[in-house]
Amino acid sequence: MAFPDGFGWGAATAAYQVEGGWDADGKGPSVWDTFTHQGGERVFKNQTGDVACGSYTLWEEDLKCIKQLGLTHYRFSLSWSRLLPDGTTGFINQKGVDYYNKIIDDLLENGIKPIVTLFHFDLPQALEDKGGWLSETIIESFDKYAQFCFRTFGDRVKLWITLNEPNMFALMAYDLGRFPPGVPHLGTGGYQAAHNLIKAHARSWHSYDSLFRKEQKGLVSLSFFIAWAEPADPNSASDQEAAKRVMAFHLDLFAKPIFTDGDYPEGVKSQIAAMSTKQGYASSRLPEFTEEEKKMIKGTGDFFAVQYYTTCLARLKENKKGELGALYDAEVEISTDPSWVNLDWVYVVPWGIRKILKYVKETYNNPAIYITENGFPHSDLTSLDDTQRWEYFRQIFQELLKGIQLDEVNLKVYCAWSLLDNFEWTQGYSSRFGFFHVDFEDPARPRVPYSSAKEYAKVIRNNGLEGQK
Repeated sequence: MAFPDGFGWGAATAAYQVEGGWDADGKGPSVWDTFTHQGGERVFKNQTGDVACGSYTLWEEDLKCIKQLGLTHYRFSLSWSRLLPDGTTGFINQKGVDYYNKIIDDLLENGIKPIVTLFHFDLPQALEDKGGWLSETIIESFDKYAQFCFRTFGDRVKLWITLNEPNMFALMAYDLGRFPPGVPHLGTGGYQAAHNLIKAHARSWHSYDSLFRKEQKGLVSLSFFIAWAEPADPNSASDQEAAKRVMAFHLDLFAKPIFTDGDYPEGVKSQIAAMSTKQGYASSRLPEFTEEEKKMIKGTGDFFAVQYYTTCLARLKENKKGELGALYDAEVEISTDPSWVNLDWVYVVPWGIRKILKYVKETYNNPAIYITENGFPHSDLTSLDDTQRWEYFRQIFQELLKGIQLDEVNLKVYCAWSLLDNFEWTQGYSSRFGFFHVDFEDPARPRVPYSSAKEYAKVIRNNGLEGQK
């Protein structure tokens, strides 16, 4: 039950979700500051990340939690608008630079490797005002920001994630409008944002490759939210095809250009083009890459980062009315199995993670895989004894071992979401994923370990499940 020697054990957080200090020390506003301050019940009980876990002033407390777990890796994100208040390098906020330098230096002093995410949903509001991810100008802005971060922190940071879950972000922010800026563009905005996200990632990867890699010797990639799709009826050919289409629209749309050949999957392209024609569009709603862009995009991932929470069932649902939206384009209906435990948007299916690892191995030529998020939410517990959650993690680790030992996947690192209970986007503080309980009513924001924290620390100490029930 042991993991390979040198296996990485981590936990993850993100700037807006834990830091607070939303306007402290010269930080500029991000789109999440604007979105949550507008109210309108778009977030649970109109909660905000203004204070969150207070990590901007309580970093030392976070470090104690990290050391208590015995993590080998810690994944966190940089707040773009804390470093560059208007999103550009025209003005650099030194207080922001100092804050992240301290985090990185403290981690390294304690033998913990930082995994640093450049963009975790919190775009500077100044850039959103210029069109955000729907505007091609964002590609240049992101590349300059990425170069600034590589130059400032890359002497010490060796693992970089450019974009967190661009596949989920494009859909939630620019298609459905459930994330800021909160304006839906059904059937068009998600694809336009996806196009710019992929190009921005590729540009920044090349900047690292040409300007920094030789000296800094780091790795750069991006992380994907991946829900496993299983056919609703495993004996139905149309359901099997529907499950494949879910994976193609949800993952391969982003991963295939970067990890295979620089272009979108053929099936996705033809499906969207046919649907667009039916709806009276002059051309496909999915933009096209030029030949030059395809060359730039191809091969710009140094490892494959997976974020797994849940599994779904897929069946064919023809879009006869020509309705707009990604699920309509894919012509699938998503459902779940009644036996799966349901926690808000998460259906608890530990075996899905093994299926994903195998899919990534077989589809993307056996890459090095990093799990950069995986977790189990609950609403406010009356006790710190979260046995149900620990049982989930235990089963996840068994599935990872099967993936490594039986399927021979090249899994290098596992990061749980999350180190701390935090601001969970539109769920606010109603959904808790942390190994450490945070009392959001107490101004001191005390961190207290759940029982799962103690169990995770044992697994890390043993590099496996020995001695576990």
